[in-house]
This record gives sequence, structure tokens and C-alpha cells, in this order.
Amino acid sequence: MTTIGTPLSPSATKVMLLGAGELGREVLIALQRLGVETIAVDRYENAPGQQVAHHARTIAMTDPEQLKALIEAEKPDLVVPEIEAIATPMLEALEADGVVRVIPTARAARLTMDREGIRRLAAETLGLPTSPYQFCDSLEQLQAAIDDGIGYPCIVKPVMSSSGKGQSKIDGPDDVKAAWDYAMAGGRVSHGRIIVEGFIDFDYEITLLTVRARGADAQVETHFCAPIGHKQVSGDYVESWQPHPMSPVALERARRVAREVTNNLGGQGIFGVELFVKGDDVWFSEVSPRPHDTGMVTMITQWQNEFELHARAILGLPVNTALKTPGASAVIYGGVDAKGIVFDDVDQALQVPQTDIRLFGKPESFEKRRMGVALAYDDDLEVARRHAREAASRVKPRAV
Repeated sequence: MTTIGTPLSPSATKVMLLGAGELGREVLIALQRLGVETIAVDRYENAPGQQVAHHARTIAMTDPEQLKALIEAEKPDLVVPEIEAIATPMLEALEADGVVRVIPTARAARLTMDREGIRRLAAETLGLPTSPYQFCDSLEQLQAAIDDGIGYPCIVKPVMSSSGKGQSKIDGPDDVKAAWDYAMAGGRVSHGRIIVEGFIDFDYEITLLTVRARGADAQVETHFCAPIGHKQVSGDYVESWQPHPMSPVALERARRVAREVTNNLGGQGIFGVELFVKGDDVWFSEVSPRPHDTGMVTMITQWQNEFELHARAILGLPVNTALKTPGASAVIYGGVDAKGIVFDDVDQALQVPQTDIRLFGKPESFEKRRMGVALAYDDDLEVARRHAREAASRVKPRAV
């Protein structure tokens, strides 16, 4: 039995999100629709989620003492990490002491906060198919790893980053130092450590949103959303669409990989499992124990979007991953470096048939910062993709 208390009362069910960007904002809205009291935590003030939550708190989430003090003061029923850069050992200690329940688990938050933990789990513990890889602590180690077997082309990523930051492809020896420097600049936390991966000649890559939620018998069951295709530029998502066509064999293999890794991580909630696919072959790439940026398309394609699924699953409620309509998303970039920008021609964007717009309300814009997303639906995926791109292109951010 799931009981939800009244917000801002002694009986309130309280959920704290660690990370209050655009994805966290939508989770907070979904939780509030279910009568949950919400606390939005971020490293800067007026983050998107802080603008809609019952309570807004600003701390350095990588500082274990600040994190502990806040959790002990607020006494949430659930703590939901929404970004990677968090003092996860403190979360593990608080969970072990029974202070709070972490979503999906504190162990999952720790393993997935950097690429090393999750890659070693997938490849070395679970034996899932992955690209060849090595971890490196210096430019010299990176060059040696490439020379000793990784080869060219290859992909370099910081062990901790988000939205593709610091990721680049190396085509030859002349690119190695630039890739190392870019990875060092793009990491969420300056670990000075990267992963270099051999390049897989895949046909496409997908995000398979995988939901662990309680069923009628109170046992945790695994549910899958339709596969999401996506386009990336420099490792950063710029478009996504759902459903991405796959062969029945590839889809079953993708689900098997996603089930294995999420069963090991445990807990409840949504996981964004990223996979490479070539023909019927599937390779594991990454997993995030939270809603995924490519999954923003579900705000127009599914009866319950990824944020609603996450909210329901973590509260112990039933979920429905059914597709409503094919559709697509396209990123709206800031275009300018400025604070408090305005968006012109939103009305023109919404003149594109069967579209919608989400503007995230970020207080500061950068040229390549994701400031919004355009959504479109159509039975023809190519039409939906074209409409989403067109709607996104019509929105004109402007400094004032």
C-alpha cells in the first residue's frame, strides 16, 4: 500500500532532488501532481527545478558535509540524484545508517556517477558486450592505450561529465592532445582521468528507457519504453525520435542487456540505457539511473512520459510505458552568452503543425547551452523530425 501525505503538513511525503536542471524540473512537476512535497537542490540559485519546487536549496553537492547537513535538516523520505556530481559516498553512509532512502540506491548512484564504475560493472562483472576500452590518467597513458590496441578511430570521454561535455573522436595521432585537453575541460569534476573506447562501426545508437516499478503483487518488475533513436553532435544530443525501428532480435537483445544491468543496480525508478546496434548485434554503452535527455521526446510520444514514470516508480505506484504516437524532439540552443535572455518568435515556432515547445527557464544562456526543446508528433517519423527541427529553429533567443 502506498500512502502519500499532504504537502506542507506534518504528514507530507517529501522528496529531495539533487540536481534541478530541465530534467529535474519535469520530475518535480510530476511529483507535485501526485501531491508530493518537493525540495530542489542545485549548485546555483534559480535553477529550473528550483523555480517550481516547494523549497529551493543551493549547496555544493560534491561537499559531503554540506550534503549531510542538508539531508539531516530537511528529513526527506526520498533523495533522488539527478546529476552525477554528488558526494555519493556520503549518500551510501546515510542510506546504510537508515537516515534516508536513495533512488534507485546509493550504490547505483555511486557506480553510475562516473564512467569507470559502470563500465567495469557491465563489462567485467556482468560480461555484457561493450567496445574495447582503457582508463587513462595522463596524455602519455592515452597515447599508449591507443598504440597498444585501442587503435584509431577512438572515442575519448571524461570519467565524469554530462550531455557529452568533453567527448571527442580521435581519427589519428594529430588529434590526441586536443582530445585530452577537451576531456580535461569538460569533466564535471577534475579527476584528470578519462576513458578511451575503440570505435564500434554501429548502424545506430538508441536509448532504451527501462523502468523498475512495483507490480500488483508488490514485487519489482521491469518495463521498457519503445526504443529512442538520437542524433549527437560532439557527444551532445541534438535530436531524438521514438520509436526507432529495430529488428525483433536486436530489440530482444537490447532488452536483455538493459534488464541485466538495471537488475544489478537495483532499486526503483527509470534508467536510460544507451546501446549501440549493428544489424542484430547490440553493445552496452552507458546507463543513467534517472530520466535521460534523449527521453524528453516522451513528453509528446507516451501516455506517461519518462518523468511521470520516474515519479510513479519511486513512489511505488503502477506505471504504463505504452506509446501514444510516434514523435521527435529537437534542442533549442541559447545562441548567445547572456543572463536573463528573451525568446522571440515562440508563436511562429508553434505555427508548425503538431508541435509543442518547452523552455527551461535557465537564468543564464550560453551559445551551446540547451535552453529548450521543440516536440512534434506524426505517424511518419521523418515528418515529426522535420517539424521538430523547424519549430526549434524558429525560436530566437536574444540578449536584452
